[in-house]
Amino acid sequence: MSHVPVVIAGGGTVGLATAVFLGHHGVPSLVVERRPAPSEHPRALGISPRTLEFFHEVGLGREMAAAAVRSAELWRAEARTVAEIDRTPAPSGRAAPPAASAVSPEVPHGHYPQNRIDAVLLPAARERGATVEFGVAVTDVAQDADAVTVTLSDGRVVTADHLIGADGIRGTVRDALGVTTTGPGEIGDVTMNILFDADLVGAFGTMPVMTRITHPDAPGILLAVGERRWVLHVVFPEPEPSPERCARAVRTAIGADIPVEVVSVLPWRAIVRMADTFRRGRAFLVGDAARAVSPLGAFGLNTGLADAHNLAWKLAMVHSGQAGDRLLDSYHDERHAVAQLVTRQALLRWHDPRLHWDPAAVAERRAVGAWNASVVVMGHRYASSAVIDPVVRVPSTEDVEACFDAAPGSRVPHRVLGGADVSTVYLPRSRFAVLTGPAGDDWCAAAGRTAAALGTEVRAVKLDAPTAASMGLQPDGVLLLRPDAFIAWRSRGPADTARLTEVLAAVTGRG
Repeated sequence: MSHVPVVIAGGGTVGLATAVFLGHHGVPSLVVERRPAPSEHPRALGISPRTLEFFHEVGLGREMAAAAVRSAELWRAEARTVAEIDRTPAPSGRAAPPAASAVSPEVPHGHYPQNRIDAVLLPAARERGATVEFGVAVTDVAQDADAVTVTLSDGRVVTADHLIGADGIRGTVRDALGVTTTGPGEIGDVTMNILFDADLVGAFGTMPVMTRITHPDAPGILLAVGERRWVLHVVFPEPEPSPERCARAVRTAIGADIPVEVVSVLPWRAIVRMADTFRRGRAFLVGDAARAVSPLGAFGLNTGLADAHNLAWKLAMVHSGQAGDRLLDSYHDERHAVAQLVTRQALLRWHDPRLHWDPAAVAERRAVGAWNASVVVMGHRYASSAVIDPVVRVPSTEDVEACFDAAPGSRVPHRVLGGADVSTVYLPRSRFAVLTGPAGDDWCAAAGRTAAALGTEVRAVKLDAPTAASMGLQPDGVLLLRPDAFIAWRSRGPADTARLTEVLAAVTGRG
């Protein structure tokens, strides 16, 4: 019986990302995926700036930028067919080109189909110490106080310190752990995801990244997923349309006689369901295994990758002896609350898409409790044992920049440090960090003493006066940043080594 530090059930995007994030922190893993190979279907497309921050942190910023699809323009159209798209709206009617952001050091270079993300993550996971096997599934799980025993479909039995279920909404790990779920389950109609090749840009000159097709014989959503590759999401009256029927729907949606090659067809149906706990002993759930949400809003993939990022640094600290087991409880406390928020917001959009697509629908969002999408993805707060005195209420549900106010439980505000061309978001370098003002020499010294006392690496960074002031930080104040750049603690008082040590011990589950 072999032993590995972590077994990850599921080698989709979230499972592979979990392996990359763990490997970045020095923790090897075994990833098993029941499918024989990575999926060629693009599935989700929208990646948030926050998710790009994760990839930058682990050294994959350039690779992800290269994977982005840039052939279609970043705007949304509605037309009877592709041929009838109005390509002459005023520039104000289209999305602005990417520009420097006030809230993140990362700006999307295009859109990011999951198959392209997977093509980056698979070799990256292996380069960082993961073993990834396809055609193998987890069939049974048992655990005690010391280890998790995992039975695989090929007959092997593996023991691990921890197990991560990333095997999707219909995976085996959640049920094997006895974790119950809550939610309505399947909603809406079965939709056919028709993947096809066609030179639409060459035929029509410009193409939006998303088009709502209103033709009565092929109503659906057309998405750009490659330089000459597209997906048409369409609902058919018949339950199992033939390949010829799918091809005819594509040609109808295009509305012009140009060559089309259907690559494959994947049926799907929206599912809304959430695990009642994201931790069971030494096992954890991430991504769709933890919660599945309705697709409008592009919240699902971003939320799953944030699950993986949150769990990875905490597991790594426990494996290295720099944190206690209590830190792992904060994974459920933080991510389950976010999952509840995201599920609620996605369902509101499912019933009224205008809440998502119309920037002017502020009053309508306020009336039903809907948040601006950027606040859902980036502005949420954490409240757990890994945050001291969290400020849970967001300052605004519309203005994401207002949510980055340096309150405990929020992600640190993005500020570019003068002369260094580095964002405050990246200052922790995957470790704990103390940020202090220009008069914070004593806090820097306290950080060194705290690191030595606890055996936990703590960076100390002194900010210049304008940067500190812009974050509401007094000249001798301090922020304690977690490895994920969330603020664990804020103090406006003079340096206090004993208090800093007490705080860091509590945050890392040893206090």
